[in-house]
Amino acid sequence: MGKNVVAIVPAAGMGRRFGEGTNKTLEILAGRPMMVWALEALESIAEVTEIIPVIKDGDMALTADLVEEYHISKVRRIAPGGKERQNSVFHGLRLVDDRESIVIVHDGARPLIEPAVISGAIRQMEGCDGVVVGVPVKDTVKEARDGFVGKTLDRGALWSVQTPQIFYYDVLFRAYERAMKEGFYSTDDSALVERYGGTIKIVQGSYTNIKVTTPEDLNIAELFLKMREGRP
Repeated sequence: MGKNVVAIVPAAGMGRRFGEGTNKTLEILAGRPMMVWALEALESIAEVTEIIPVIKDGDMALTADLVEEYHISKVRRIAPGGKERQNSVFHGLRLVDDRESIVIVHDGARPLIEPAVISGAIRQMEGCDGVVVGVPVKDTVKEARDGFVGKTLDRGALWSVQTPQIFYYDVLFRAYERAMKEGFYSTDDSALVERYGGTIKIVQGSYTNIKVTTPEDLNIAELFLKMREGRP
């Protein structure tokens, strides 16, 4: 591929469902902070040349210590978090020096991502503006308004989208720049690229690549880790 691959890891969320002022990505999962699992996965991928965590101001010193403690050598700078996730990712994008690079956006709250999934998604970049990882929806999904079902959607065409999401830098940066100027916000990076006509490919991820949002999710992540490692 011949391009630098930079990973931006937004991890500045307040984690309100974990408790006021708590950064959930620093919660301990199987002996280490949750975010470290995601950073280590990205560190292990040969194609990734740099990792930029995005952290709120109060946690930047601690994050720098964790990077040193766990030998995450591809982290050379840390971006400050913003008010919303979109602001945080944009802060990370503005630190990328190589405008011809490929950018991975992966949430620090998804600690169970497998490196093979990321590498496989990177290899799918040809012929599109971005690649997102997701899983087919298992449940029947209904569209409802005001408490009444409008219609039942075709489950066969529906996916639950995850991170990582991978883009050519210039495509993602231009989409972010336009969205910020227009005041349009989304919690999904690919939605911004789609909004301005970009083509997005979706590839199979893993049902274990959960986003940890509540304390219960942390317990589920622990269980998945035990299964992965063959622990009782």
